Amino acid sequence: MDFTFDARTEELRAALLSFMDEHVLPAERVADGQRAALDSPWANPPVVEELKAEARRRGLWNLFLPGSEHGAGLTNLQYAPLAEIMGRSPQLAPTATNCAAPDTGNMEVLAQFGDERQRKRWLEPLLAGEIRSAFAMTEPDVASSDATNITTHIERDGDEYVITGRKWYISGAMHPDCRIFIVMGKTDPDAADVRRQQSMVLVPRDTPGVTITRAMRVFGYEDHYHGGHAEVVFDRARVPVSNLIGEEGGGFAIAQARLGPGRIHHCMRLIGMAERAIELMCRRAVSRDAFGKSLAQQGVVQNWIADARVAVEQLRLLVLKTAWMMDTVGNRGAHTEIQAIKIATPRTVVGILDRAIQLYGAGGVSQDHPLAELYAAARTLMIADGPDEVHQRSLARREIRKYR
Repeated sequence: MDFTFDARTEELRAALLSFMDEHVLPAERVADGQRAALDSPWANPPVVEELKAEARRRGLWNLFLPGSEHGAGLTNLQYAPLAEIMGRSPQLAPTATNCAAPDTGNMEVLAQFGDERQRKRWLEPLLAGEIRSAFAMTEPDVASSDATNITTHIERDGDEYVITGRKWYISGAMHPDCRIFIVMGKTDPDAADVRRQQSMVLVPRDTPGVTITRAMRVFGYEDHYHGGHAEVVFDRARVPVSNLIGEEGGGFAIAQARLGPGRIHHCMRLIGMAERAIELMCRRAVSRDAFGKSLAQQGVVQNWIADARVAVEQLRLLVLKTAWMMDTVGNRGAHTEIQAIKIATPRTVVGILDRAIQLYGAGGVSQDHPLAELYAAARTLMIADGPDEVHQRSLARREIRKYR
């Protein structure tokens, strides 16, 4: 395994670092101020549209898609250091470069499984950053850690599907530009194979019978990065049968194909969040005195910073190995590594952010610094895309199986 960045990656890293320093990081406070004046807290502040235009001008657009037909044609290994850089400002950088979830996963689904009409109607405007989208799988009334539990019904009625169900924490649904939902439900609840009961359909947001009942907060935050989360009710919402993605009964497999890249993208960005935390810790440590000496001279603070550096270097190597394996042996071949990074990265980064917050004292939990919001985002990723315990269970079973 050789993780040396190639020439193209180095070129994109330099361009992205320059973009972050010159435009994205200075825009964080500007965006906060502009959001306060907007009618919707989930709408893009004007500065975000300016960032998007600048990112396109610099060629920093749709970097996440591996296929050159639709995206930048980067491998996972090439994308990893770029996603890490974006993770330093998760509220702005991914959106500015059109690399924000849930749109990234939805674009991957449409590119891989959508037909020509679906790609023309929905993928193209998503790639252009003209619209946003949502992925509707999680439900409040069942343990959604087991996706076979979902109860939303997708019933065929002639040339239409009728969708009935209740979803929540549907990322992207609150954004005013959200135009399309990818909805997972059961088309054949009696199928003997529980993984063949589900299908995915495209449901335009303005479809009669689709109601957004409320916004869902994350640790009290609106979560602008994901375009907000919502509880959504589908009350006999009708869409054409042609809105089916792939085949009936293929929804579970599509979900797994979607979530693999999503998990590693989250972990890539989490490393950037940890790097931001280390930088903030160091800046705080050298600028504050307590009990007659600087915080940088306090042994406990030195331990926090040293431990954080060691942990980030370990995580980065594991994420790069996973990216390399996904490129060389495919997502299935990298299943163990994908689960490993999904377990290790969020919990480790949460710990680093927790120490950074402690170092900042009251400022760490305030809106004057990004740490509290970064903490909320990182802690959420111990649940999103499958809770840690589900991945631990699967990973342990795979290890034990070797000895049977």
